[in-house]
Amino acid sequence: MNKALFSSKTDQWATPKDFFDALNAEFHFDLDPCADEENHKTPEYFTKEQDGLLQDWSGRRVFCNPPYGRAISAWVEKSFREGHKDDTLVVMLIPARTDTRYFHDFIKNRAEVRFIQGRLKFGGVRTLRRSRQWSSYFAGRECEEGGAA
Repeated sequence: MNKALFSSKTDQWATPKDFFDALNAEFHFDLDPCADEENHKTPEYFTKEQDGLLQDWSGRRVFCNPPYGRAISAWVEKSFREGHKDDTLVVMLIPARTDTRYFHDFIKNRAEVRFIQGRLKFGGVRTLRRSRQWSSYFAGRECEEGGAA
């Protein structure tokens, strides 16, 4: 068992299964670029060692719940750029931080945004007290021209 999953020292939080299942029913994901052997959500996934930021996501239907640390902006930019490739769809589950540069550079008016009512209880923790609970949203699919995100 990975002890980091039960400490506040991790920036990786497993997506709640029922939440993922609902998204997967809509989007039919085939790649999880931010995963490990225990928490991957799709049959094909990239581990930290494989570094999904360096991989090609072309032609894939990607579910991305990135590490919620300093590197989140790199994941948002990568998702934006990969999502503009032909036949590629990227859906991200990220904290609702609309005051960030990455939100304004890569999400606002550039992607469909759905805010999640309430807070998700992420997996990989033993008690609610220790779980990460964010007001979250997911971003995916490019907005129609002139549409608001």
